[in-house]
Amino acid sequence: MGDPRLAITRRELGAITSEKTIVLALLIQLFIAAFSSFLVVGLVSLYDPGSVSDGQIVTVGVAGDASESVEDAVRSVRGSRARFFESRDQAERAFENGGVDALLLANQRDDDRIGVETVVPKGSLRTTLIVTQVREVLEALEREERVARQNELSATPVNLPPEVSASPYFGFTYTILLPLLCLLPVFISGSLVVDSITEERERGTFELLRVAPITLVDIVDGKLFAAVVLAPAQVALWLVLLTVNGISISDVGLLLVFVTALTLVVVSGGAGIALFFGDRQRSQLAYSTGLLLFFASLVFLPEHPSSTIARLAIDSAAPISFISVAGALVVGALCLGFLREFARRTGKDQL
Repeated sequence: MGDPRLAITRRELGAITSEKTIVLALLIQLFIAAFSSFLVVGLVSLYDPGSVSDGQIVTVGVAGDASESVEDAVRSVRGSRARFFESRDQAERAFENGGVDALLLANQRDDDRIGVETVVPKGSLRTTLIVTQVREVLEALEREERVARQNELSATPVNLPPEVSASPYFGFTYTILLPLLCLLPVFISGSLVVDSITEERERGTFELLRVAPITLVDIVDGKLFAAVVLAPAQVALWLVLLTVNGISISDVGLLLVFVTALTLVVVSGGAGIALFFGDRQRSQLAYSTGLLLFFASLVFLPEHPSSTIARLAIDSAAPISFISVAGALVVGALCLGFLREFARRTGKDQL
């Protein structure tokens, strides 16, 4: 007779195709990874609308007694063109007639500050581009005013790092798309093990396992192994598809190790929740809530897991990145140990 845990693992992997939600999630990820080179263009337009505004000229109407400063800011932003008006009424008529895309009504306040009232069209795709351009104009105005009034400061500010030009496609791919494709399988594996354990109880199949020569620890081990191997297998496939689409990925081995460690943590937590609550509804609710709180708490770490994934992928890992991978492995092993001890104390006769 073979190892009963492997038999349970094979049964769990074979039953995945019956989980329609899981299959749908896998197909969506497969579609995103397989056609990432095409989808990334559209997704970046939502992530950074300004990235698709090249060649588009936004005409900004400027009026008010502080319009000279605003005109300089408009001219400094690529893709923006200023049109001066003597009065607010003239500017508003030009806006209503479509002569300008947006209005910036700038006036000097009593406290020597410049107040800028912005008028943009109602919602549309072009409005998004206009708002993006106007925001850049206002940021340019703020920078110019800060530089012009630096002598009025009572304290020396910290020097800002020099600005660097970066492709929004590069940033989106490695800081949004890749972490998403690496972390989603982790979440799915946790949900899968919750469903697997609670369904055993709801269908009464644990009654059959009580007479089998295996322990609850063996059952949990088998289900855990199936869920843990599934996540890195998915991520490996997504990385291959991303590479085929021309997206270079470095440190693939460490990436898979990191994903496996995170999966071990999440799956162990999910299995513990399922054993504790028993029914599917409460277990899934507790798992989802716990998962959100867990990942929200990770912002207090020196480096968030999504940053670790991005750094490993672009071959720019810092010492803290390797510490994060090692830490995830240690936490995963501890979670597995706690879960096995909890299962041993629970025993299948108490289910």
